[in-house]
Amino acid sequence: MPGGQSPTQAGINTRLAHIGYEPGSYFGFVNPPVVHASTVLFPNARTMAARDQKYIYATHGTPTTEALSGAIDELEGSAGTVLVPSGQAAVALPLLAFLSAGDHALITDSVYAPTRQFADLVLRRMGIEVEYYEPRIGAGIKRLLRSNTKVVFTESPASNTFEVQDISAIARVAHAGDAVVMMDNSWATPLFFRPLDHGVDISIHAATKYPGGHSDLLLGTVSTNAATWPRLWEMFLTLGIPAAPDDTYQVLRGLRTMGVRLAHHQKSAIEIASWLEHQPGIARVLNPALPSHPDHAVWMRDFSGASGVFSIVLAAGSQSHAFLDALEIFGLGFSWGSYGSLAMQVDLSDRIVADGVFEGPLIRLQIGIEDIEDLKRDLARGLRATTRAGRPGFDQSVL
Repeated sequence: MPGGQSPTQAGINTRLAHIGYEPGSYFGFVNPPVVHASTVLFPNARTMAARDQKYIYATHGTPTTEALSGAIDELEGSAGTVLVPSGQAAVALPLLAFLSAGDHALITDSVYAPTRQFADLVLRRMGIEVEYYEPRIGAGIKRLLRSNTKVVFTESPASNTFEVQDISAIARVAHAGDAVVMMDNSWATPLFFRPLDHGVDISIHAATKYPGGHSDLLLGTVSTNAATWPRLWEMFLTLGIPAAPDDTYQVLRGLRTMGVRLAHHQKSAIEIASWLEHQPGIARVLNPALPSHPDHAVWMRDFSGASGVFSIVLAAGSQSHAFLDALEIFGLGFSWGSYGSLAMQVDLSDRIVADGVFEGPLIRLQIGIEDIEDLKRDLARGLRATTRAGRPGFDQSVL
């Protein structure tokens, strides 16, 4: 850090600008090298036999992966971080590391859909019993724990419907039953929520999203506390799924501006969400940063900020396709966390115990970095298309 300042004493944007790499370790260049490698040579047979050097093979790490994993460890407060080719791989890796045939896993019913697919398709095939729980269960998860419950998988806020879980309460109860607690924290990033500080053992991120920030790469990170690190590292090496060097470098570069970008995403998303609450054609806005959200108090207690992703519920009878097709700035696409705004309709038909019934179509919005008034005009255009044009009380000022 500049002037020998402790990283923990500096502000978040200062830390993001400098963590993960020391220019003095590579001839003073500001950015680390992008190492494309497989084989690493040893100076002699003794060193090779003892593996007595920093780098031994590219799956174990390179200067590029070390720079990013070190930066993530600093943000997470973790004992170790591995980098994998996608957010989905980041979900699969720890589940495979800590579950075996005959085990029982508890997974929030509001989980990211590909996580559910992996659990239902792969974990069940392995002889692991998967049970989904209501996201607002909190300490009540105790009644679902069994002697063979090995993993409790959380995600907060919930994917698409944005329920906020009481992570600390869940972790306390799960640990009392000797279960490992995992959390997909992609929505908040470690800037707005640090899972390990709330009792989580393993923090998972789709770095494809806010860390990357530009819709041009796939990458996942898995960060652990000291107790779970050896087992995760062993499975990581066994599976042989390191992230690609160029994607790793781009995520590290994305970290440098992530704080600035997230601040803009947050400001725009809260303003737009608040505005949408008062627009005809909207039944509900699902954003935990709004006082109207049922979990707002829990979000205020645990989180230090909100990202740019939330959902809206269109009024009953609304035509979701008409709304989406009328949008000109919002792109229609999956993922989020990039500079461009996105919209998509959400299908909750796979839910088992969590609320999947709303007044009308559920639309997830990713608020990008475009100008707020332009985004309001675009959303108003969509609402006009899905409701009666000129409905009394409609906010014409944004058209």
